[in-house]
Amino acid sequence: MYLGIEKELEWPNPIVSSASAQKTTVTGESGVKMTGPYEYVPPDYWIEDTEAGGAYGYNTETSPGPAIPPRESIEKFIPKDHLWPMDDVWNFHAGGERFTNVNIFTDGLTRRYGEAASLDDYERKAQAMTYDGERAMFEAYGRNKYTATGVIQWMLNNAWPSLIWHLYDYYLVPAGGYFGTKKACEPVHMQYSYDDNSVNVVNSTYEALKGMKVSAKVYNIDAKEKASRNATLDIAEDSSTKAFDVPTPEGLSTTYFLKLQLHDEAGKLVSDNFYWLSTKPDTLDWAKRADTDYTPQKDFADLTALSSLPKAKVKITKLFHASGPNLWMIVTVLNHGDSVAFMVHPRLTRGKDGEDVVPVFWSDNYFSLLPGERKSVTARFDSSSLAGATPELVVDGWNLEPVWP
Repeated sequence: MYLGIEKELEWPNPIVSSASAQKTTVTGESGVKMTGPYEYVPPDYWIEDTEAGGAYGYNTETSPGPAIPPRESIEKFIPKDHLWPMDDVWNFHAGGERFTNVNIFTDGLTRRYGEAASLDDYERKAQAMTYDGERAMFEAYGRNKYTATGVIQWMLNNAWPSLIWHLYDYYLVPAGGYFGTKKACEPVHMQYSYDDNSVNVVNSTYEALKGMKVSAKVYNIDAKEKASRNATLDIAEDSSTKAFDVPTPEGLSTTYFLKLQLHDEAGKLVSDNFYWLSTKPDTLDWAKRADTDYTPQKDFADLTALSSLPKAKVKITKLFHASGPNLWMIVTVLNHGDSVAFMVHPRLTRGKDGEDVVPVFWSDNYFSLLPGERKSVTARFDSSSLAGATPELVVDGWNLEPVWP
């Protein structure tokens, strides 16, 4: 009936019979899948899985599971006496059916990053988890184009305060998962592949790129460079191109860092990416997967050394610009310390200690800086988002106490 109506109305767009792989007698194979997972899986899942949600075909609905809002949002819907430790009040803001808590996510966090000692500790680890997880999902589908033909994140946002699936929360605040997605979906993007330790350039534009300079540097947890590799490549339009394998030096710390950069012929930075990795990999237990929503792990990466990072030493400057109701703040962060400034997180608030300015559009966030490195990011927002207050900048991070420059 519906196909007949669409034909009569001369509907111009292609039609899929189902969002899942369900076959019909009228239209045949749908050409898509809706396998999930909807539960936490480690970053390497997306590139390794070949039977469910992994990077092949078109996945119409999937995600790496829970998305813990920032503390400022959590405090709006979790009563003060239930904030920590987590309890059943938190579960009221999870989902239904098999998704009534965030226990699998929290177990993964504990096993990979170490048990959270406080709400703030849980928060910083959760944002790293969701950034890493969302980035890995989109990067896997990008690397495997067109064996992988598409992926749709479930979901953009929630209809009420929630701990799962969104990219920005009920209060419109973007967190780790949003910026991991934003990073992975750059039009021209340089990325790491968990399955074969390679570096790839994904060009999602319809323009070939000549003489692109690719670099990868490996650092110990103490920010000391251990290895590097460079190449110059021509990148075809709408393509995924392997550059090289990442070097694996001796004496690498169990938790280590990988810095990727892509420059054009003129030396302009086109893409950069920063990974925190482990010599002890995540290993999935494929034999024990009961359904496509979740695949258990046999073993977990060891990222616990991140908790021992020294306090970051940064210098922050800001520049405010206005054009009618359109407002911008350019934030520059310089790491003048000897350690990595990890997951640096600028926020704009309505006055000091006020609520987040929303909606707000950051060019980048939750970024990391090596010693001596400087980065500028821009926040774009509307004067109506200030609710009559003055915009205030606060910058925090994994190993950075809040700073009001």
